[in-house]
Amino acid sequence: MPIVRTSHLSVRASPAELDRWNSVAHHLGHATTAHWIRALLATSELAGDNGQQVGSELYSLRHALSRIGNNLNQLAHSAHCGDTVYCETMLSELENRLQQIDLLLARSGRQSTGRRCARPARTLH
Repeated sequence: MPIVRTSHLSVRASPAELDRWNSVAHHLGHATTAHWIRALLATSELAGDNGQQVGSELYSLRHALSRIGNNLNQLAHSAHCGDTVYCETMLSELENRLQQIDLLLARSGRQSTGRRCARPARTLH
């Protein structure tokens, strides 16, 4: 027997947000965006998730990866001074991960710390 739903919940969204939510809902196999939102709310309620945890964890993870990247940049500097260290692959991988996390943070409404400076052209060490 289907649940009778007579109450209405309204959420304001930009056209871009609504398009993205509709796309994600359908990509995840939900018949409607409303069905996906109901599933998210029920899951959140059962898990005791207040909606802040993921953003905070991503922010912490991004900060940790940024520190690792700084250490790798120090290794790269050492390589320029004559040490034979190959770290380009790791630096590129870290940059890719940081960009992915920045994208997730932007979608969650949180701002990333951003980069202090852009890395110059790629150099193999």
